[in-house]
Parts: sequence; C-alpha cells; structure tokens
Amino acid sequence: MSADTKVKICGLTDPADVPAAILAGASYVGFVFFPKSPRHLQLDEAAFMAAAVPEGITRVALLVDPDDALLDELVAQVEIDMLQLHGHETPARVTEVKARTGLPVMKVVGVGDATDLTQIGFYEKVADQILVDAKPPEGADRPGGNAMRFDWTLLSGRRWTRPWMLAGGLRPDNVAEAIRLTGARQVDVSSGVESAPGIKDPEKMRAFIDSVRGATED
Repeated sequence: MSADTKVKICGLTDPADVPAAILAGASYVGFVFFPKSPRHLQLDEAAFMAAAVPEGITRVALLVDPDDALLDELVAQVEIDMLQLHGHETPARVTEVKARTGLPVMKVVGVGDATDLTQIGFYEKVADQILVDAKPPEGADRPGGNAMRFDWTLLSGRRWTRPWMLAGGLRPDNVAEAIRLTGARQVDVSSGVESAPGIKDPEKMRAFIDSVRGATED
C-alpha cells in the first residue's frame, strides 16, 4: 500500500478488534459514541480498548452533536487523538470543539448530489480533515454506518485544502474502484468489514486493506 493511502476501520466494539485492525494495516481506528448505533461504546469500554492502541495509530472518537459535558468526559477518560463530528455541527461549533478539547477534528459531510459538496468549502476552513460520506436516507436514525454509497464520480478531479477521507458503502470488493474514481488517499470502512452489525470480521478487514493496496499499486 502506498505510504499516501491510509485506512480507517471504524466502529470497533471488541478488544480483539484492535490488534486485528492494526495487523490488517489500519492507520486509524474508530470508536463510536452514539447510542443508536450497534457500534456504540461506553466510555470505560472505549478507554480499555484505546489504551491498547500502539503509538503511530490514530484513535478517533465518532460523536454526533456532542454537548460539552460529553466532550469533557470523553477527553478525561479515553485516550483519543482525533474527534470525528458526524452530526449537524456548524463550522462555529467545530471551532468550539477544537478549542475546548485541544484535539483535531474531522468533520463529516454527507453527499447525495453535487450540491452537497459546497459544504466542504465551509468546513475545510475550520476542520483538520474532512470525511466525505453518503448522505443517510430520509428518516434514518443514524447519520452513518448505513452501508450506503453515493456517486463516486462526483469527486473525480476534486481537491481540497485539507486532507480528506472517503466513506460510505465501501467493501473489499468495491474499494479499489472507489479509489480509482475519486483519487482518495484515505478511506473509511465500518459495516463493510463486519459479519453482522457491530461485529468486525478479521478476514474482511485484511481483504479490504489488500484491495486498497492493489488499487494503489496499479
């Protein structure tokens, strides 16, 4: 895999997921703090798992419109390197979260069509990274992790001032195509490497990262 291509495996729920993701080649591991998600963790569970992550691997906390109390608890109890904001946080709120926690922020932008890409211009001014994900379906109770993809050709040839990551319906059998169409040098996967919702599959994690390798070596 190219040194410029990084994989984030999000939604780890079992302590065994940590070494499995790292052995597979993940550069980022993600922990979800959102009760409606099958990947939701309690702070003590996440603290135990985050403590086992070796230096050099970025530990990401996924949050949805967190209030200040949750941010304070999270930072006090869990070793986290980056926050992923997956709700309706405004650019001003992103700035507040960064200042309050002292942590870099990855802001998620949901994409359904080309008009949604304009939001990236607002967030790249304040966020440290952008995650471009599929917009959830109407009425969905979760902002992500829905195994949905969007039209990847919308990103073809586009570049932004901040590092960005591609998410949304990625699996071992389609991530290479997604990389070729978008030029992504960072990809995020959760449900695409699971045997059931919230249950990571070590073989699928390895297959996913092998596919990323293959795409970047072509």
